[in-house]
Amino acid sequence: MLPIAFHPIYKHPLPEGHRFPMLKYELLPEQLLYEGTADKLDFFEPEIADLEHILAVHTPEYVDNLLNLTLDAKVARKIGFPLSVQLIERELRIANGTILGCEKALQTGVSFNIAGGTHHAFTNRGEAFCMLNDQAIGAQYLLDKKLASKILIVDLDVHQGNGTAEIFKNNSNVFTFSMHGKTNYPFKKEVSNMDIALEDDTNDSEFLSILKENLPKVIENHKPDFIFYLAGVDILATDKLGKLACTIDGCKKRDEIVFSLCRKLEIPVQVSMGGGYSPKIKTIIEAHANTYRVAKQIFD
Repeated sequence: MLPIAFHPIYKHPLPEGHRFPMLKYELLPEQLLYEGTADKLDFFEPEIADLEHILAVHTPEYVDNLLNLTLDAKVARKIGFPLSVQLIERELRIANGTILGCEKALQTGVSFNIAGGTHHAFTNRGEAFCMLNDQAIGAQYLLDKKLASKILIVDLDVHQGNGTAEIFKNNSNVFTFSMHGKTNYPFKKEVSNMDIALEDDTNDSEFLSILKENLPKVIENHKPDFIFYLAGVDILATDKLGKLACTIDGCKKRDEIVFSLCRKLEIPVQVSMGGGYSPKIKTIIEAHANTYRVAKQIFD
């Protein structure tokens, strides 16, 4: 079974200029059902997250301003979406999808959130389409509930997980590992526990070699009992916001490396989808769907 968080509000309407990047949240579950990678029983619809769990990561002032749509105009512009009640509700459900996914991964070995990967959300602000940091909220939830004691966040999106790095900079129980484009956004990087900045046009061979060399060492040294995986597909050469040169097959092999290690070492893993901005939606869907296909093959 592949527990997958999805709620119809994930795909709520946005102004014309914002619709394309949201389209994958509607099409991906349809593709997974159509091809038989997932069935209807795999999907669960998260309710709005308990504010207690949100406030364990984000500051009360920031959360209050989000909920009341009273963010300073300059701060709101950095998020990039026009704020609305529906958008905030969507974000709260996504956060809860990851929280519930943590619990399900403890039972099944792996779980997914069709959305999530909002790693540019800091303790006190959001940016780059990220408002609440779902995997940071999930990690803190596991620690607070004593469901895990050592957590590893594996961020393989093309953009550095700057918000996640800031949130856990003083928390020795969470190790943040980020492989990202050196010259990509964010242009002012935070400091993760381990950052690997990749040169422009890094290809499959280079990317996979670096990952194979470093991820097992990180796991061996930190000894996590839970892993979060941010599986952005904006590492593709076709991506409009990325500068790397990976192929769809290389992206799939990346997922195989991560899932194989989790399975072999019996470490539960929660997966959020992160970025993907190739011009053709079928490219985005194929790359994201591969992540689920690989997990089904390895964990079934």
